[in-house]
Parts: sequence; C-alpha cells; structure tokens
Amino acid sequence: MDTSYETLSTIAKSFGLFYLIALSIGITIYAFCPSFGKRFDKAARSVLDDEEGPCR
Repeated sequence: MDTSYETLSTIAKSFGLFYLIALSIGITIYAFCPSFGKRFDKAARSVLDDEEGPCR
C-alpha cells in the first residue's frame, strides 16, 4: 500500500473533524447534565462569598 501525502492528510483531517465533534458533544452533555448543577452553582457562588477581597 502506497501512502501518499494526500492520503495521510485526508485521514488526519477526517480524524480531527470527528474528534472535535465528539469533544463538543461530550462537553455539551457535561454542561447540561442535571447532576452537576449543584457543583456549578457552588462554584458560581464561591466567588461572591470571598470576604478577603482580591489577592495581593
């Protein structure tokens, strides 16, 4: 089998496309999963509950 630059380039581009699509789907599922809602709310409030002010 003779692998040329065009063949390897096409395979790499296809793999990259499918990798980014799968990664986007995974991140979307993680962000909208109801079981992580409490963790996200706690993280959002932790910034507001900081009484010491900005770090110096």
